[in-house]
Amino acid sequence: MKKVAIQGIAGSFHDIAAREYFNNEEIEIIPCETFKDVFAAIRKDNSIIGALAIENTIAGSLLQNHNLLKESGLKIVGEHKLRIKHNFVALPGQDISDIKEAYSHPIALMQCGDFFEQHKHIKAVESDDTASSAKRVSDGKIEGRAAICSELAAKIYGLQILAKGIETNKKNFTRFLIIADPWLAEDLNKGKKTNKSSLVFTLPHEEGSLAQVLSILSYYKLNLTKIQSLPIIGREWEYQFYVNFKFNEYLRYKQALDAIMPLTRELQVLGEYEEGKQTI
Repeated sequence: MKKVAIQGIAGSFHDIAAREYFNNEEIEIIPCETFKDVFAAIRKDNSIIGALAIENTIAGSLLQNHNLLKESGLKIVGEHKLRIKHNFVALPGQDISDIKEAYSHPIALMQCGDFFEQHKHIKAVESDDTASSAKRVSDGKIEGRAAICSELAAKIYGLQILAKGIETNKKNFTRFLIIADPWLAEDLNKGKKTNKSSLVFTLPHEEGSLAQVLSILSYYKLNLTKIQSLPIIGREWEYQFYVNFKFNEYLRYKQALDAIMPLTRELQVLGEYEEGKQTI
C-alpha cells in the first residue's frame, strides 16, 4: 500500500487528485495541515509520497511550493491535472434562501464570484480549506451556513448539495505534482513514458542570458509549457527560473541539458516524468 501525504483532509481536491493519479491502487492518505507539513512527513518517512498543488488555470502558481520543492531535494515523479468543480453544500433539509454565510478557501470563494453576485444575501467567509469547511458545517450541525467544496467532501460529511458546479469559469483546472524521495523515483516511474521535465536555474546578470537558454531549448525541439521567475532572497533584482517542458526524444533532451549547463548557474533537475492527463 502506498502512503500519500496531502495538504488538507479527506474530500479535499488534493485527496481526489491523489486517488485519481493512483487509480486502482490501494493508498493511505496522510492529511497534513500545511504544505510544509507534507515535506516534513516525507522527511520523517522517506517511503511516503506527496501530492502537491503547483498551479491553477485561474489563480496561477502556488509560488511557495516552487521554493519548498527546490529546497527539499525531492523529485517530481508525476503530475495530475484535475478539473475543479465547486459545489454549494449545507445540512440536509435547507434551501439556498436559508443560507446566510458560506465557508471555503479564499481561492475557492474567488472562483465562485458569479454565484455570490446572484445570491447577494450570502456572505462569503474565508476558511483554511474546502473540505474542512464542509466538516465544520457538518460537525457543528450549523444551519443557515454552507460550505463550498467537492462532491466527495459533501458525501463524506453527510451534506446536501444545493447547487452543483458553481465555479464561474468551467475551465478551472489545478495541476498537482507527485513528489517522492529520489530513491523511489525510478520505481514509481517504471513502465511510464518520460516526456516532461522540470528545471530550476539562475542566470548571469547579463543581457540576453535567458533568451540564449530558451533558444537552445527550442533548437533541441523541447516544447516549453511553463516558465516562472521568482526573486532570490538576499540577492536584490536577481531571479531564479522554474521551467517545464515536454520532449519526444530523451536523448535530445539530455543533449539540451548539456548545452545550457555552461550558460546557467545552480541548475537543478526537479524531476523527469510522464506528462499528466487532464480530467474532464
